Amino acid sequence: MSASDRAAPAIPDDDPTRTLTIAGPDGPATTWISLAGGTYAMLITGEQTNGRYCLIDMRIPDGGGPPPHRHDFEEMFTLLEGEIEFTFRGEKRTVRAGSTVNIPANAPHNFRNTSGAPARMLCMCTPAGQDEYFLRVGDRIAGADAPPPRLTDDELAQRRQRAADLAPEYRSELL
Repeated sequence: MSASDRAAPAIPDDDPTRTLTIAGPDGPATTWISLAGGTYAMLITGEQTNGRYCLIDMRIPDGGGPPPHRHDFEEMFTLLEGEIEFTFRGEKRTVRAGSTVNIPANAPHNFRNTSGAPARMLCMCTPAGQDEYFLRVGDRIAGADAPPPRLTDDELAQRRQRAADLAPEYRSELL
């Protein structure tokens, strides 16, 4: 039996309780956080997509990026500006603006801006949850140009410990 011979499942009725979402980094509903040396805007949250995905605008200064990690959800990055060095299963690749990178679930990876200039990318995670994790681990800031908080060494250690403690709840593992 071919795929064309099978009856397609019915498309569910429209859910009028879900609304159109229009998001931008300057939108009044956008939450900004400082995390992993970068400034992240929560553009589309899991709450808005019924948990299907989230979309995060990431502004990564030179030297910024998360530690090596892995998680059981798909993660896709589209570089809007600059370039980022991605490490995927131990192999480094430099990716430039205009490129899209998909990280398969469970694969060890991280990224770092080693370009000497700022970079910006969109990150989509499916299903959602990374947005909630980032909000619980990062520090809220006023906007894209707001400086990161000045943290003491003890406060930085507390942030790293909180990220490690919460990672399993969000299906992630810091390596």
